[in-house]
Amino acid sequence: MKQFKMIITMAIAVFCFTTTNAQSKTTTQMADTAAMVYKCPMKCEGDKTYDKPGKCPKCGMNLKAKLKPVTTETYQCPMKCEGDKTYDKAGKCPKCNMNLAKLEAKKEATPHEHNHN
Repeated sequence: MKQFKMIITMAIAVFCFTTTNAQSKTTTQMADTAAMVYKCPMKCEGDKTYDKPGKCPKCGMNLKAKLKPVTTETYQCPMKCEGDKTYDKAGKCPKCNMNLAKLEAKKEATPHEHNHN
């Protein structure tokens, strides 16, 4: 009877471990896919990218996977309706319907630019 309980306990432990491991791999694969864009290796459409793999509509070659470019542009409502909330795409403010303004990147001061007066 003790051996039977031990075997059942071990089987449950193995099942739980494999289920958890499979779920974490699926989440990682989804995150990796979300960070990819697909582009023609012949650049026959310039810098045009696609969200899914496939063939180039112009030359028929297989699209190559590339990392999605990181956008550093941020936009904010000029009226600050939502405080300091920012958006990564241009558009309209959901509160006041004004066009979102592009924020300038803050330039960090270099040591020779400091004024110690």
